[in-house]
Amino acid sequence: VKYSLLSYRTMSSSIIKRSFSTTIVRNSIKNVTVIGGGLMGSGIAQVTAQAGQNVTLVEINQDLIQKSQVSIATSLTRVAKKLYKDDPSQGEIFIKTTQSRIKTSTKPSEAVKDADLVIEAIIENIDVKRELFKTLDKAASPTTLFASNTSSLSIGEIASVTDRKDRFGGLHFFNPVPVMKLLEVVRIPETSDETYHAFMEWGKSIGKTCITCKDTPGFVVNRLLIPYKLEAFRMYERGDATFQDIDTAMKLGAGYRMGPFELSDYTGLDLSKHILEGWHNKFPDDPLFEPVAIIDKMVSEGKLGRKSGEGFYKYKK
Repeated sequence: VKYSLLSYRTMSSSIIKRSFSTTIVRNSIKNVTVIGGGLMGSGIAQVTAQAGQNVTLVEINQDLIQKSQVSIATSLTRVAKKLYKDDPSQGEIFIKTTQSRIKTSTKPSEAVKDADLVIEAIIENIDVKRELFKTLDKAASPTTLFASNTSSLSIGEIASVTDRKDRFGGLHFFNPVPVMKLLEVVRIPETSDETYHAFMEWGKSIGKTCITCKDTPGFVVNRLLIPYKLEAFRMYERGDATFQDIDTAMKLGAGYRMGPFELSDYTGLDLSKHILEGWHNKFPDDPLFEPVAIIDKMVSEGKLGRKSGEGFYKYKK
């Protein structure tokens, strides 16, 4: 098929414009605001700063900010020892340079004013997340991209309170963020191609391997992982095997680094409970998401896993 010179020029101009528009979005992410300085938020802030970008880490008070800073400093020390084991002085420079790129704030609305990208990493409660984004939507620039690090909630439902659904998506990191290479980039139907490409390029810029997923419960990893853990819990409840033997079976029989009970202790039993409750409320007729009595009991007793010193296993604090 032959094109006229005019149609060719028009087509070329369109391609150039699209490419130029995408390039602008991709190159615009230089200032990132992370809302929430817990385990995930501090990890996201760290890897972003390590990649040479400016970060503002937001928490609700100075005590939690200080806790986040200590966590980041400890993690950076481990990274420096690995990267610069033959040159400790360069390791010190790496730590100080990375830390210098991280600012902190207790005022979310002010922290997002100059942000190119805002990543939320707070409690897994959709009402709290929606209220946060509703406020941030009014404070941030219209061009700012928004993303949630939720591991189980609907990105579309979170984004629905904003006027930037075309610039909204999910960026689901894995714990510990500085170590785990995967980043799930979640698209809702309204997410623009420019936003999606910006997310993918940004993820690669901070050293992550990015995969794409629709806004489906649990995305890819947790949609497979949570039912696997639930069946392990139910096997234990039925008395089919001890939790220690189930862990051993999956490590030696399936080659997993951790068994389902070790993994649940590591990520937190309260997180498993929150995810399950959310899915059960959304899909009440699905037996797969029925509550598990032993998890409810352990969480009510404060046995949350590693972070509390006891879950299925006991840990030294």
